[in-house]
Amino acid sequence: MTRSIFNLLAAAVVLTLYAGSAQAYIGPGVASGALAAVVGVLGSILLALFAVIYYPIKRMLKRRKSVSGDAGSDQSK
Repeated sequence: MTRSIFNLLAAAVVLTLYAGSAQAYIGPGVASGALAAVVGVLGSILLALFAVIYYPIKRMLKRRKSVSGDAGSDQSK
């Protein structure tokens, strides 16, 4: 069972890596569309990482600001 799965996987890898000629023309529109898609995916990943990192920092700064604001109002009384 394991040997047949390995053989099947090895055959899939070999066939995937073998590249024949396509004999087709790909215009500049396809290349720019592919580039835009890659930039969009990378941009969304970076934006998601920024949001995940920035939100806790924003909460910490807001909490620090509110604590220092409360301390200042206590001293003025």
